Order: sequence, then C-alpha cells, then structure tokens
Amino acid sequence: MKIIILDTETTGNKEEDRICQLSYLVLNKNLEIEEIHNELVKPPVDIKFEAMAVHHITPEMVEDKPKIKFTHAFKRLKELNSPENLIVIHNAKFDLDMLKKEDFNPFFKLIDTFRILKHILPEGKFSLQYNRYALGLYKKEKNICEKYNIQINAHDALGDVIVLYLLFKYIIENMDKKIDELIDLTQKPVLYDKFYQGKYKFEKIKDILIKDPDYIEYMLSLTDLDADVKYSIEKHLEELDEEPEFRFGVGKYKGMLIQDVAKIDMQYLSWAYHNMKMGKWMREKIGEIIGK
Repeated sequence: MKIIILDTETTGNKEEDRICQLSYLVLNKNLEIEEIHNELVKPPVDIKFEAMAVHHITPEMVEDKPKIKFTHAFKRLKELNSPENLIVIHNAKFDLDMLKKEDFNPFFKLIDTFRILKHILPEGKFSLQYNRYALGLYKKEKNICEKYNIQINAHDALGDVIVLYLLFKYIIENMDKKIDELIDLTQKPVLYDKFYQGKYKFEKIKDILIKDPDYIEYMLSLTDLDADVKYSIEKHLEELDEEPEFRFGVGKYKGMLIQDVAKIDMQYLSWAYHNMKMGKWMREKIGEIIGK
C-alpha cells in the first residue's frame, strides 16, 4: 500500500475554477516519505485575485507551465490511482472535485483529516492551519524540509502537504487511531452537540430545537445545508424529550406561546392558523390544539 498526502491550489473556489498547483507526498506503510511531487500548472481559466491573495501564485508564474495532464505529477498520480492505495486530504471534497474536472476519477481509499478532526476534536477547531499551531506541528516542519531538501512558501500547496503529513502522523501516533478506523470515520456522519456558525454559533442544538423551532425548520429547508449539520439536527430531533416552544413572532400576542394563547383566545388562534404566515411545524402544532 502507498499513502498519498495531497493538496492543490486553484484559480478560485467556484464551479469554473481549476487547479494551478498540484502537490503530494507518497509514503510507504511505515509513513516514510518515498516521493515528493510539486508542480505549477497552466490552468484553462484566469487565476482570481482573491485566490492570488491566498496562495500568491500569479499568471506570470504559470504562463509557461504545462497543462496539468502533461505534468509528471499528474501522470504519476494516475499510476497510483488504485483501491490498494490510500489518499489523505484535508477537506477532500474540494480537491477531489477539482481533480475530477481534469477527468481524474479517484479509486483510492480515502482519509479526510478535516472530517477526522470533526469527530475527535471539540469546539469546531478543524482547520489545517489552526491545528498546525495548536498541535505543535510547525515545530517539526524544518527538520522534514532539511531532510528532503524541500523549499516551501506560506499557503503553498507543498507547505500544506507537509503540515497535513504531520497532522496525519500525529493522529495515528498521539490519538491512537489506526488507518482502518480513520477510513471508517471519514465516511461516518459527524454528530455535533453545538452549532459552529450562524445565528446560534456555539449554542447547543438541543436548546435551539426547543427555543426556536422555526429556525430549525428553516435550516432543514436549505438545499445546501452541510450534511453533518443536517444529520445532527435530525438526530437530536429524534431524541428530544421536551416540547419545542412555538411563539408568535408578530401580532397581538407577539412573544407568547401558542399554548398560552389557546387558553385565553382560541378564536385568535384559529384565525392565525388560517390567515397568518408561519412555518409548517407551527401551523401543524396549532392545528393539533384547534382539533382538540
């Protein structure tokens, strides 16, 4: 088995964007580096200024470079592309989607360290650069670069590959994780206890299910909702042991629970059910109360 530690730099992060740098290490089963590949390539689209600001690759740097399919790095990656081998990427979907635009269909076993960190580290600290410092990986970079005569720059794909290599080793050696377990974790849904972005950042999902079910309903209606966030919401919904608090957001009884309004003004509740704009869940709950 060969292990490929891979990263790319791209012209941007939109559908039309393409790879402008391909970098990866090839390891043996003992996690020793056997090959180093790092090539700038000429993309078929312009590099966006926002992308340049991150990786500092300019049009002049790739002007005389070959297209990716003609590079040694890409050809070697295709030779390694086998279910017998393993590829390690941080936030794999992005890089694999970029490779697919070059007619590269991956057959590797996959470890996504971004997903692994979601499983094993708390508080939403999943970025490669954050953990570069938080886990002390930066202290080992110099030795690797000197040993293998590697020249790297900030935010360079090869630089990120070195950090990713150190992160991969750290997870195996310091967190007592075996490769097969990491492959399984990559495919397994992540169960969050908290939201890590948005209106209720760092608040418990269970608490928001109760105090603001309209927000939860809205979140689940989003077509681009992160799959792990969706899984976590649905899992907590299944296990919820308290009634969600449906409150009127506007009108005569703004801020009041629908159950409390029912005690004093059923006529208003019935009117609201038929005429007021509200979420499906709240309307269903009012319908239950009216039906009783």
